[in-house]
Amino acid sequence: MRLSARVDYAIRAVIELASVEPVLAGKPPADFPITSERIAKAQEIPPKFLESILLQLRRGGVVNAQRGPEGGYWLARPASEITLAAVIEIIDGPLSQVRGQLPADLGYQGPAQTLQKVWIAVEAQERTMLEQVTFEHLASGSLPF
Repeated sequence: MRLSARVDYAIRAVIELASVEPVLAGKPPADFPITSERIAKAQEIPPKFLESILLQLRRGGVVNAQRGPEGGYWLARPASEITLAAVIEIIDGPLSQVRGQLPADLGYQGPAQTLQKVWIAVEAQERTMLEQVTFEHLASGSLPF
C-alpha cells in the first residue's frame, strides 16, 4: 500500500480536528473552529498545501469551514462516522488500482487471469481494515484490532 503525502497530511489534519471534538463536550464544533494555521503547526504540514487539502475534505463532506477572524475548520460529522477509507478515497480516489484501473476491470489473459482474483482479494482486505478504523479510534488511541 502506498499513501501519497497529500493523503498522509489529510489524515493527520482530520486526526487533529477529531482530537478536539471530545474537549468540546456537547458544544457545537462550529462554536470552536480550528484554524488551518493551528493544524499546520501542530502537524508540521506546509500551510498552503494544507489549505488545498482542507478544501478537498470540505467538498468531500468531512470538514466544514467558516471564513473570517472567528473562522476555521471542524468535522462535518462525528469522528466515529469518518473512516480512514473515506478520507483516502476523497483525496486520492479508489483504494486499489493496477495501472490506473480498478482490479475488477482488469482483463488478464491465460494463466495471468488468476492474478485478477488476487488483486480483488487484496483490495477487499485493505478496504475492510480501513473501514473499521475511524478517526475517533485514532484520536483516542484505541484501535479496533
